[in-house]
Amino acid sequence: MRIILRFRLLINDMIRTLIDFTGKNDKISWYPINDVIMGGRSESNLQVKEGVARFTGNVSLQNNGGFASVRSESINLNLREFAGISLTARGDGKIYKCNVRTDTAFDGVLYQASFRPQADKWHKYDLPFTSFIATFRGRELDPAPPLDTSRVISIGLMISEKQAGPFSLEIREISAYR
Repeated sequence: MRIILRFRLLINDMIRTLIDFTGKNDKISWYPINDVIMGGRSESNLQVKEGVARFTGNVSLQNNGGFASVRSESINLNLREFAGISLTARGDGKIYKCNVRTDTAFDGVLYQASFRPQADKWHKYDLPFTSFIATFRGRELDPAPPLDTSRVISIGLMISEKQAGPFSLEIREISAYR
């Protein structure tokens, strides 16, 4: 019995749930940030139901559009002791990005890591902080300021790369891992 309890404590120390969508922190507000800010016609939203967040919408290439995203309200996380972010997700086979912000500016530097969730199959995706790329308005920054994981203020989801048409990404949990 002691071994099992100790093992559970070790697992809990290795993983920190950031957003689980099942009750206590599913009240976080999410805001769509789509290409309409540049004249595009894409749309998206994030709805939480029965412990699952559904990021859905339509990517339109009209008017030089091609991306849709959602961003959490300011959540101020110190993830300095962690190696990356984990998402338990089910998708539609399209490529998505997990976004992390460390700046309160609406249009500041965004750190992004891509993942391709399998269609109709739940899977855990580990995104090491070393794979997050600094971008500004969709362009990679070079040189780029390093990601300061002690100052994460928001997490987001994005579909881009001109993947036109309807999309659907489901998330059960967003965690940080050591």
